[in-house]
Amino acid sequence: MMYFLFKIYLISVFAGLINSKSEDKTSIPPNIFIYISDDQNQWDYGAYGNPEVSTSAADKLAIEGIKFNNAYTSQAICSPSRSQLFTGLYPVKNGCMANHLPVKNVKEINNFLQPLGYEVVLAGKVHIYPSKKFKWSQFFGKEKSRQIPLDKVEKYIENTDKPYCIIFSSDYPHGPYPKETPYLDMDLSYDPTTVEGKGQNSTFKAGYYQNIKDNNIQLEKTITMLSSLNVLDNGVFFYLSDHSLKGKWSVKETGLKIPLIVRWPKIIKKGIASNQIVSVIDILPTIIDIAGGKSNGLDGKSFLSILKGKEKPIKDYVYGVATRQNIQKCYVFPSRSVRDKKFKYIKNFNSSEVVQNNLGDNQEVNKFIIRGSNAFKETPYEELYDLENDPYEHNNIALIHSYQKIKEKLEVKLHDWMVEQGDFLITHKMPLIKPTFHPLDRISKFNKIDSSFESTLESKDYIPVHY
Repeated sequence: MMYFLFKIYLISVFAGLINSKSEDKTSIPPNIFIYISDDQNQWDYGAYGNPEVSTSAADKLAIEGIKFNNAYTSQAICSPSRSQLFTGLYPVKNGCMANHLPVKNVKEINNFLQPLGYEVVLAGKVHIYPSKKFKWSQFFGKEKSRQIPLDKVEKYIENTDKPYCIIFSSDYPHGPYPKETPYLDMDLSYDPTTVEGKGQNSTFKAGYYQNIKDNNIQLEKTITMLSSLNVLDNGVFFYLSDHSLKGKWSVKETGLKIPLIVRWPKIIKKGIASNQIVSVIDILPTIIDIAGGKSNGLDGKSFLSILKGKEKPIKDYVYGVATRQNIQKCYVFPSRSVRDKKFKYIKNFNSSEVVQNNLGDNQEVNKFIIRGSNAFKETPYEELYDLENDPYEHNNIALIHSYQKIKEKLEVKLHDWMVEQGDFLITHKMPLIKPTFHPLDRISKFNKIDSSFESTLESKDYIPVHY
């Protein structure tokens, strides 16, 4: 009898050890993969309805995971969008409110994940400043061929024994675009953003589609490499574009709306779609949540609950920023936007309706303010769109009386957010941003200004900035 009881005891102890080990395994946070495409419209994917271009790798991720139909960046330009991803903060608050500007002294992805035991690896395009601010565990720059150095990433995975977050940052489909491509001989008229649902064929579009195809090949290679190392199915894979191309630089849906697909076989059901509003700023809090940390103090909100199948909103509003300074053409024409699940409100702060209110005593500064306003003469001060019925903003209803309460509500939301963010449009009349790459008063192939404008601005003409 005693022997029998002792035997049962040993079995129970052994079973407990097995269960304990099993629990330990499941409690280990997963490896995280983030793949960023550069300059690709949401509608230029098969998964989002495009029948003309090859995006089989991203489409397969959507079949095997979750596709977000209402995913946004807050600024449709490279550096600001990446700044949101890496800080979980809107671009005005993190400091990168124009292209090429550095982020402020704020916490970034490495500061959050490395204390949780993760190594953070960036492979490919950087386009975030200052480089010394981002303490990557490993950095593998893009190759001369514009390719992500997957061989170096593979070697890293083979030799590390730590959990990791690897960011694959593609240089595609961003230009330059090839002039010779089979797409030149194809019908490329699909464009749901137009009233007719069709666009025009062009050499530009053919080259853009070719770069999409090349990016698809690179994504396929990335997925194949991770699968061959037996790490793909045990991790969570985020796929997104930094912003859309057609509305680049603007706060229009054609600029801010992005693809976002997440694959996580252990958690996410296959082939589902979410209509909840999410933003690039929400990705870092979600990753921190997955890694077992806390994301206090960030603008973004974790959407881990949505990944787990709870189709409940994590936020009611997303916001948009456009400065149009420190980029090609360099117009002083800042805009801000806010959208809820149905409506979108835009305020263009230097429209022709209000430009006179933006002028001060400095005549040299005034010239650039007027130039910026003149470049968008047909753009009104306020815009309001019913995105359910007008998803690509063709019918401005801001002046229709029956929508005034909706407009006023969103205007208040936008103003309060700008105050909370410390937006320079709240504190300054119509500021010029000190350039780091594209000066307002320099003639270049990107900035065609009258010779009388050249070299007319001084340091004191710009707003104080943090760099």
